[in-house]
Amino acid sequence: MNKDIISGKWTQLKGKAQAKWGDLTDDDFKVAEGNAEYLAGRLQERYGWARDRAETEVRDFEAAMRKDYPDYH
Repeated sequence: MNKDIISGKWTQLKGKAQAKWGDLTDDDFKVAEGNAEYLAGRLQERYGWARDRAETEVRDFEAAMRKDYPDYH
């Protein structure tokens, strides 16, 4: 997984990510700063998911953002 996959639009996407993964803290999002690998690790820790599931969640989130925001890269 590209660790900078969602970093370009992180400020805009952070609110959507917070709504989706409410168990993550503001500090988690602040440290993540769009780093998909870190975000997947935090999801794994907070939700008790396997690494594969956490990475899939982040990839699915990114795909949804690309669909909802065509200018998102």
